[in-house]
Amino acid sequence: MTTPQSLKSLLIAAATLLTLASAQAQMTPVGSWHSMDEKTGELKSLIVIADKGGALNGHIEKLLRKEADQKGVCKECSDDRKDKPMLGLEIIRGAKQADGKEVWEGGKILDPENGKEYTLRMTPIEGGKKLEVRGSIAFFGRTQTWVRVQ
Repeated sequence: MTTPQSLKSLLIAAATLLTLASAQAQMTPVGSWHSMDEKTGELKSLIVIADKGGALNGHIEKLLRKEADQKGVCKECSDDRKDKPMLGLEIIRGAKQADGKEVWEGGKILDPENGKEYTLRMTPIEGGKKLEVRGSIAFFGRTQTWVRVQ
């Protein structure tokens, strides 16, 4: 028979485990993110990142700019994404978690505005509320900060 005190302890332990699991789940790029225009600060797009067998891939779920053409295609792309719809376009491919770190790298990220693909590094920050996304070629690159959609 369970006593009220042991039931209370069990509930506290379960709540603690759920809280820890939730916090750990947030320290991953998996989820939905808002990307921002670096110049204007305007919301640019909604990106969804998913785990596909240990590698992360991400696609454009929605274009958020006021003037965005929701039926537009990737005219600048030069690979299998050429002339594919922007909505659903896979812009992140093959990122994997670095051993023992909360960093995902080794994949590629596509900038559909210019069709160029960059080496990718993603790092959750601020408890997983934001994601530093770095695209680079050799030593040149840029870092964007995406915001998790709750």
